[in-house]
Amino acid sequence: MSDSLDDAGQRARYWPIPVLRAVPAAVMALVITFSSNHAAGYGLVLFGVVALVDGLVLGFAGLQRMVDDTRSRRTTLVQAAVSVVAGVAAFATSGLGLPAFIAVIVAWAVLTGALELTQGLRARGRSPFSRDWTTIGGLTLLLAVAFLLTPPDYSQQLGGIEKVSGTLDAPVVLVGLLGAYFAIAAVFHVIAGLSHKWGTASPAAAPDGAPHA
Repeated sequence: MSDSLDDAGQRARYWPIPVLRAVPAAVMALVITFSSNHAAGYGLVLFGVVALVDGLVLGFAGLQRMVDDTRSRRTTLVQAAVSVVAGVAAFATSGLGLPAFIAVIVAWAVLTGALELTQGLRARGRSPFSRDWTTIGGLTLLLAVAFLLTPPDYSQQLGGIEKVSGTLDAPVVLVGLLGAYFAIAAVFHVIAGLSHKWGTASPAAAPDGAPHA
């Protein structure tokens, strides 16, 4: 079934938001991938940048691009506030090591993931963005689960056949998981945003003036 005129209008207003959310996530995913520094404090700083920008983008979305969906607008603004607070907390605690890294990321992921997942589930059948919100919300909650399941004292000496020197410990694993989350979220946001952009065309009208199904 083709989009309604109302859906096309919503998509036209909203499609830049996921693309803007993708930018900081993609940049930080690349930074983590090509950086040899996987310390917890470094991960907090990178996360803080993404959380602050994401919060500002979501705040803009809630205030300017979601005027026709009051319930989702309120949830988006709450999510924006949580992300901004988490970003500030990440910078403030960047010198406190692994416990702070885990606490900030898990708290942010649980709160924003639950908000976005709930927003998507409630918007089913009335918003063209419900699947996007549900997917990202679920992915963010999975990040929290991954952080909680990784033992803080994990440490594995590298070596073996590859003769790689060094230690694989919890900070390295967790910063890597954060980078993987950023990469997946960035790709999804870009695809979602461009899909909505391409879906903004008004539905074709039938000869009697009614839109085609």
